[in-house]
Amino acid sequence: MNFLKKLFSSSPQPQRNDFTFTVKCKRCGEEIQGRIDLVNDLSVEYEDDNEFYYSRKVLMGEKRCFQRIEVHFKFSGNKTLLDKDIFGGEFID
Repeated sequence: MNFLKKLFSSSPQPQRNDFTFTVKCKRCGEEIQGRIDLVNDLSVEYEDDNEFYYSRKVLMGEKRCFQRIEVHFKFSGNKTLLDKDIFGGEFID
C-alpha cells in the first residue's frame, strides 16, 4: 500500500537555493534582474569566531548603456541576507 501511495503522490517541492534581486541602472534607468546561487556563488568569511558568506556580482543591461552595476551581498551562517551594497545603480525592492 505504501508503494502505491509513493508512486502516485506528488514529490515535495525542492528547496530554493537561490537569491534573486532587481537593480536599476543610474545612467539609463534599465531594470536588471540578478540571481545568486546560495550553494555555489558564496565565499566564506570568518570574523571573530563567526562564519559569514559574501557574494560580489557585476551586472550589465541589454540596452546600449554598458554601465556596469556592482553589487555586494553579505549573508549569515544560515544564508539569510545581512547587508547589501550597490555601485552604479539602486536596488528595487
